[in-house]
Amino acid sequence: MNFSTAKTISTLLLMLIVAVFLSCSDSTTTSVDPNPNPNPNPNPDPTPEEPAFIELTGDLPTQTLSADKKYLLKGQVFVRDGQTLTIDPGTVIFGDKRTRATLIIDKGGKIIARGERENPIVFTSAQEPGVRDRGDWGGLVILGRANTNQPNPAIEGITPEVFFGTFNSTEFDEESSGELIFVRVEFGGIELSPNNETNSITMGGVGRGTIMEYNMVSFGGDDGFEWFGGTVNGKYFISHAMWDDDFDCDYGWSGNVQYGLVVRYPGFADQSTSNGIECDNGPNDNDVQPLTTATFSNLTILGPIQNGDRVGNSNYGYAMDLRRRVSASVFNSVLTGFPNGIRMNQPSVYDNYNEGRGVLQNNILVALENTAFRAGTGVDADNVKDYWLEHNSFIPGPYSDQIHTELGLKSNDVFFGNKLADQYPRNPDFTVTTGILAAGADFSHAKFSEPHRTGFFDEVDFIGAFGADNWTTGWTEFDPVNAEY
Repeated sequence: MNFSTAKTISTLLLMLIVAVFLSCSDSTTTSVDPNPNPNPNPNPDPTPEEPAFIELTGDLPTQTLSADKKYLLKGQVFVRDGQTLTIDPGTVIFGDKRTRATLIIDKGGKIIARGERENPIVFTSAQEPGVRDRGDWGGLVILGRANTNQPNPAIEGITPEVFFGTFNSTEFDEESSGELIFVRVEFGGIELSPNNETNSITMGGVGRGTIMEYNMVSFGGDDGFEWFGGTVNGKYFISHAMWDDDFDCDYGWSGNVQYGLVVRYPGFADQSTSNGIECDNGPNDNDVQPLTTATFSNLTILGPIQNGDRVGNSNYGYAMDLRRRVSASVFNSVLTGFPNGIRMNQPSVYDNYNEGRGVLQNNILVALENTAFRAGTGVDADNVKDYWLEHNSFIPGPYSDQIHTELGLKSNDVFFGNKLADQYPRNPDFTVTTGILAAGADFSHAKFSEPHRTGFFDEVDFIGAFGADNWTTGWTEFDPVNAEY
């Protein structure tokens, strides 16, 4: 190649490079930028998500919990004097297992938990579905300043000690600690040490200004409902698959309960002996006032035995165990399915019933003939039997579907029987429209005309907790182990 030719080629290459450059330059300057202020960070971090739970700890200020959020109780959580915790319908509050979470409404504090039939308020375990278990957290404790027969008592299971009630005084008997309506408490109640436990719902010195209706406790680690003194009343209570006792009263509680359901799971019972009803006047047999004179009517208590005469768990005790000078009354109720029927544990107990301070009347007991009537030291079991038969009815076992059908109970639907804990029907039919229980209730006893009892009890026809209306529909959950929240 000669010099002239090489120069020509170089000139052509230079012209081509300039043309390409000008073409790119023109394209850039004539294009329209869709984002004249581009984000300097082309991959910004996504908006932070809200935490799965809002944690509730320590002393809570007055506030409202809403159904569009999930809440986690950690440790001992208090609503103190002058503060109010309001909970909207449909709200779910979880209890932390590791910290033994417990919600305590202290004296002077209030909880306003007004659920709805189709939107109940739920307190439950924070464990995953399928692994939730009894005693996963500490449950609900409500304290007030109403009458008790013990001086300055401390509530069980709370450390450091928290005191409740007013000793032998009616000054605060009308006090309100708030409202619990359509509320469930699941997997609550734990034993912190022997004889030192929280329950699913514990009430200490709670006044009758408090409203409690449509409350369900299930799979609790100790008692279902326990009243330590006070005057609070309640209607429509369910105790399902408890570990220890279902309805437990102490320390001079004088309130009323109508419509109560107990369903026992055969595998769950406490070494301290598990009973349907366990009532005391105090921690010992001393004569302290006021006496425990709580009055129940229309209870359906279904023990662990559906058929036969045996239960696999030897820790089961009595359909009703009356102890330590108690004078509680029970009317218009049916009790069945326990290995033992009724026990009066001390001479003071028998005397209180024989002399009319406590009343057991118009109830139906189904029990094994040899263990239906029991007595503690100094009490004759035949006297217990004579008292019962004079005022109540007795159907001797062994237990059978036939007996329960004659009562009007849908036996396979309402007993656990051989079902596992998570196999109980989701919508059991408790209605009673035929059979012995469908009629025969009696509200003529003078006990119903006592101050603070007049006007409380509905004068229904049926014995037990149910007539034609299944009031459990819509707001209950009989398999909370697997429930999705």
